[in-house]
Amino acid sequence: AVIEASAYQAKEIFEAMEKDSGIHLTALKVDGGMVKNELLMQFQADILDIPVICPKNRETSVLGAAYAAGLAVGFWTDQSELKKHWAVDRRWESKMTEVHRLKLYEGWVKAVRRSYA
Repeated sequence: AVIEASAYQAKEIFEAMEKDSGIHLTALKVDGGMVKNELLMQFQADILDIPVICPKNRETSVLGAAYAAGLAVGFWTDQSELKKHWAVDRRWESKMTEVHRLKLYEGWVKAVRRSYA
């Protein structure tokens, strides 16, 4: 249940980002400790119905801070130089039917509503 809850909460955030930005997102790039959980990553791809992509360096938050510092002091001239340091390690594609996806998500929404009562 915890794994599914993480994926459903990420879906809600993802949809809010799309709504606020007006941009249709076509992939989710992930990092950190939770990417070690194959079940979660596959379920996330299934629920979002988009690819979930994990880089070779799984601690990209820390790396991002280092990149920002390097750009600030002129170690790199622009962000285009940083792209060569990023590579895909693993990619999960949705394997779930739309009918099943909607049924599961509707069940999640109902459960959340009931928890407020």
